[in-house]
Amino acid sequence: MSPEEHVRDLLDHGVPEELHGVFPGHGVGGLARAMGIRFTELSPGRSAATMPVEPNTQPGGILHGGAHCVLAETLASTAASVHGWPDRYAVGVDVNATHQRGVATGTVTATCTALHLGATLTVHEVVVEDEQGRRLSTARVTNLLRPRPA
Repeated sequence: MSPEEHVRDLLDHGVPEELHGVFPGHGVGGLARAMGIRFTELSPGRSAATMPVEPNTQPGGILHGGAHCVLAETLASTAASVHGWPDRYAVGVDVNATHQRGVATGTVTATCTALHLGATLTVHEVVVEDEQGRRLSTARVTNLLRPRPA
């Protein structure tokens, strides 16, 4: 990815310019890009993102449970990386999700709230809702903060 493409990718996915350094080289990542994840708020303590239901569905026609997890981990890991920036980056070590309701159309919104922002571990709760504000899933994501290579 060229430097220009990198910047365009980040801007297209809602990453504020002052946080571009959190995403070295790969933009928002291929999976987040393919699933249509777009950040609408991004800080260590509270973050949010949207994702279209289509084409992220399972054979039964509803949003795939794994898509809920991808959205939750993407959002929580990014919030954790913002917390650790510029010295540390986040790697996910645990994701636990409970699905409360299915959705077949539209866009979902995930809101990520920090439960713990430590020097080596972060824990976030991510709630995914449909366009009517109904809770679809609740996830807890733990990230390990690793030192950035020099």
